[in-house]
Amino acid sequence: MRKKPNPELIDEENPEWTDEMFKQSVRFDALPGSLQAKLRGRPKAAVTKERITIRLSRDVVERFRAGGEGWQTRMDAALKEWLKTHPSG
Repeated sequence: MRKKPNPELIDEENPEWTDEMFKQSVRFDALPGSLQAKLRGRPKAAVTKERITIRLSRDVVERFRAGGEGWQTRMDAALKEWLKTHPSG
């Protein structure tokens, strides 16, 4: 015997799939490449970044975070700028 669905968990905009819906479905890899690309989301960046763990002064992190979203990207840009004036070695 099937349980009655909890009315609080029913999502009218995204109903549970029926057997007929499953029969009509198409595997992802069978979709046209252009549609697959759109469904995958943002393409992988040509230049990727490396995930690291670093310890920074609290005041430095707070200043960058205070600028809102994108603070890590701004910090990366600031470090790149610093590298231009400080040769390695």
